[in-house]
Amino acid sequence: MTPLKERIVGLIGATGPIPVSEYMALCLFDPDAGYYTTREPFGAAGDFITAPEISQMFGELVAVWLYQAWQGAGRPLPVTFAEIGPGRGTLMKDMLRTWSRLDPALVADASFAMIETSRRLVEIQKETLAGRDAKLDWHQTIGTLPRQPLFIVGNELFDAVPIRQFVHVGESWRERMVGLDDNDDLRFFAGAGSLDPTLLPEDASDAPEGAIAEVAPARVALMSVIAGHIAAQGGAGLFIDYGHLRPGIGDTLQALRRHRHEDVLANPGEADLTAHVDFAPLADMAGAHGLGAQLSTQGEFLLGMGLIERAGTLGADADAKTRQAISDAVERLAGPDAMGELFKVMKVLPAARAA
Repeated sequence: MTPLKERIVGLIGATGPIPVSEYMALCLFDPDAGYYTTREPFGAAGDFITAPEISQMFGELVAVWLYQAWQGAGRPLPVTFAEIGPGRGTLMKDMLRTWSRLDPALVADASFAMIETSRRLVEIQKETLAGRDAKLDWHQTIGTLPRQPLFIVGNELFDAVPIRQFVHVGESWRERMVGLDDNDDLRFFAGAGSLDPTLLPEDASDAPEGAIAEVAPARVALMSVIAGHIAAQGGAGLFIDYGHLRPGIGDTLQALRRHRHEDVLANPGEADLTAHVDFAPLADMAGAHGLGAQLSTQGEFLLGMGLIERAGTLGADADAKTRQAISDAVERLAGPDAMGELFKVMKVLPAARAA
């Protein structure tokens, strides 16, 4: 039993079952034993590999999109380019290198921000970005960013924001809780709390007994903060995550450890817990702030930004082994059987430019 699991069992034993959202938050962000606060999850030696770790091409094309969005906004200065949830800092490293080549004056004049809550990851990011000739600051929240135009990217950000789950029981939807079985081991229960059916997808009325519905108010709240800043100060946002473009019924909560899926309740604090992102309410929140949201798959986005052409340039003078590695990276990033269809992209822009 992990130390965090032992503590969660004690907590539930003393106070009763806890919602899935609270369990997920404890597993990921507990100050002493949370997954993101205690370990190095990224890369081949960790538990999962993100797109920036697969190839520099991902960060380069994201940088080009943000640069084009800045140009389309009239090249405002002062300006902040930011990443929220920046992992090891690989994406920002690739973006800064790309912007330095595209427009050295921009890198000299703009501010760059990393929005990160984990002190341990901040230190890793500082190592990754050491020696970069750019005005780079770290923030824990959007709220402390300068009041100026913001061009921001979040890659695999929303999937780690805790969700609430509801289970279909009889005629109602009851909140899914984590409690204890007769052997004092963790298990799921249907709690007493219920959900307003109007908050569910349209096909919820046809869902079978025991079906799971997911809602994510914390994700929508985060999107509201980001969209509020862009609406007030100007800018644009790009958000990339695995998930779906239309709401639906189903249990997407999963645990990933050493690149393999495992029981969500097995090893609290030692496995990454995520859930698929429902982009529809995030797009709706952007719209509520007067912004436009464009949705696509990751494959469509990267191919539209010139992934094939960039791969050809990188491989032009490379040996056969390197060219094969580049080809493999293209397939992983944009292939329909890899990340290309599973991952979705949401562009957030002023409504006039998103039309």
